[in-house]
Amino acid sequence: MNSIELMVEEHKNIIRMLTVVRQASYGILKGDEICYEDFEQMIDFIRNYADVHHHGKEEKFLFKEMVDNLGPLADKLVTHGMLVEHDWGRLFIHELSNALEQVKRGDEMSKIDVIANAIGYANHLQRHIEKEDSVVYPFAERKLSAEIMERVEKASWEFEKDAEEKNIPSYYLELLENLEKKYLK
Repeated sequence: MNSIELMVEEHKNIIRMLTVVRQASYGILKGDEICYEDFEQMIDFIRNYADVHHHGKEEKFLFKEMVDNLGPLADKLVTHGMLVEHDWGRLFIHELSNALEQVKRGDEMSKIDVIANAIGYANHLQRHIEKEDSVVYPFAERKLSAEIMERVEKASWEFEKDAEEKNIPSYYLELLENLEKKYLK
């Protein structure tokens, strides 16, 4: 498996979490009490597995090489597309976290903001992943030279090795499986 194939596999795990987020949001809509611990775990997964771990590889290695080596089209695609969308996702999660705190403090109206930001993030990231898998990654594979792709591979696998030594992927995949058992019965 090369680094892009690994990123596609990580996308599958992220989509699984988006399904959990949607189901938990639907529960709130139906009147279920918010399980703050579960939402904290969802946010932890999103911030650390999806953003730090997955987006870290994209931003530090693949996207950097694309911007540095593929000219204005790649710069526009990455800088004004993918990176903006990464930041937009971070905003949804920041707002979701704030809304959860407001509900904890007794602001029932903020449940709307919990649902809106959770679903907004899930929908946004689903579309974002589809673009990366069908447009951005294939573009990089076609246009980056073998030498540059080798640099991406080496850096990505060193990053991955460090994460595995810290049990980051296995920790977050176990967390995901536990939430799936609860929300996707």
